[in-house]
Amino acid sequence: MTHNTQPQGRRVVANISLSLDGRIHGRGGEYDMGWIAPHAVTDAPRDLMVRMTNSATTALMGRKNYEGFGGYWPAVAGDEAAEPRDRELARWLDAVEKVVFSTTLTEAPWQNSRIAGAGPVDEVRRLREQDGGDIVVLSSSSLIRALIEADEVDRLQITQCPELVGGGARLFEDGFPSSSWSLTDLSTAETGAICLVYDRIQAGD
Repeated sequence: MTHNTQPQGRRVVANISLSLDGRIHGRGGEYDMGWIAPHAVTDAPRDLMVRMTNSATTALMGRKNYEGFGGYWPAVAGDEAAEPRDRELARWLDAVEKVVFSTTLTEAPWQNSRIAGAGPVDEVRRLREQDGGDIVVLSSSSLIRALIEADEVDRLQITQCPELVGGGARLFEDGFPSSSWSLTDLSTAETGAICLVYDRIQAGD
């Protein structure tokens, strides 16, 4: 059986939810993501996110996710009635180094945030040379595509939602470079969503 080897330096982990037809959002546009919510609040995805945060010290986000996450999660961090794993994720998001990729933002007000001074590939290569834990890409499809195309993603975490949304953007389109991945973890939610963890198989492994 072929196995990947651990990358040199810090590992880059890309996390995203997809529909059965490979969509990142529905036909209604980039905010048509309500079909994800019933699956995201089940045990398997929540457990996966907590495991991810245990080894990660940097989060990468595009502008839209940064603004969306920043408008929601800080309140959860201080909500004693919140689901414990959600609160743990929220506290991690507050504390973690957050690197934002945007051509329009001039400031990043969420604590421990900064706007990237380079593109995602150059920024990740620079971060790999620094001390720290995993570098996580949080649901930003454009960053994930750019980094996979440059062979800078070591782990893919996909929550496969049992939904056919029938339209909207896909994560991968035709013409994307080929690569091989090894399934290293799998868990199933009570809604039928499947949490899949794949590690990159490097050439020659």
